[in-house]
Amino acid sequence: MEPSLTELIAAELAEPVDPRVAAMAAAIAALYPGAARAVLFYGSCLRERQLEGLMLDFYLIVSSYEDAYRKRWLRSANRLLPPNVFPFEHEALTAKYAVLSEADFARECSPAATSVSVWARFAQPSRLVWQGDDAAREAATRAVGEAAPTLLEATRPLMPADLRDAPLDIFKAGFALTYGAELRAERRQRANSLVDDAPERYRRIGEAILRERPGIGATNAHAARRAWRGRQRKGKALTVLRLVKASFTFAGGIDYLAWKINRHAGTAIEIKPWQRRWPLVAGLILLPRLLRKKAIR
Repeated sequence: MEPSLTELIAAELAEPVDPRVAAMAAAIAALYPGAARAVLFYGSCLRERQLEGLMLDFYLIVSSYEDAYRKRWLRSANRLLPPNVFPFEHEALTAKYAVLSEADFARECSPAATSVSVWARFAQPSRLVWQGDDAAREAATRAVGEAAPTLLEATRPLMPADLRDAPLDIFKAGFALTYGAELRAERRQRANSLVDDAPERYRRIGEAILRERPGIGATNAHAARRAWRGRQRKGKALTVLRLVKASFTFAGGIDYLAWKINRHAGTAIEIKPWQRRWPLVAGLILLPRLLRKKAIR
């Protein structure tokens, strides 16, 4: 008997990680006593063995923003324009972590999401590297378990008839669409490589979704295209707003952004001292230049 989608996601989330990653996750959670519920590890570093010099990616799930923050403006920023993103260092490793409440994380992994940002990332592999208790683990597993179905729900109506039951093709098309719904430094071909790096994983998850939810993606193609156009307009605007917000919460954020764009787009951006002092102004000046050069899309 084939494993269920929930079983596949739970097994993947429970796969072991580098002990330094688990230690960093526990250290992040310790910053939010009484609020931390789960810490998820995701992104390109998940596939790397050499972690030094990289920026690890985590999501911290909290019970509520009231529990997580003493400062009212941080609570408001996380609620109005989620997530808040912060830098973190632990035992010679560097990371950034995004903060979402359990309720917001569940919504952002579902078709009710305000943007593609969360479900596009958690349709990819991730690890649950810290949890407060069994209820937190179960809630995180349920939320992550909706990310890939959300991608299929949005993408399947646009697939040719002969590919509507082809999981690898659906995932590739879906990831390509999500890249177009954010300002991303990575090339569109990256969407294919995500799937090609773990084809058996995407096949099994895709087949489980199609088996358990045979009517998924029943929207007609015209409505699906209109929905994606809306996601693209809204997603790029939200990306800019989040970058502006990050200039207030992320010390050294402009250096990280330059590093990431240089790494993925082959550019040679150098951040000047004044840009570090005034990251918001620098970002607003850099953004149009990067768009013109197509370093980000």
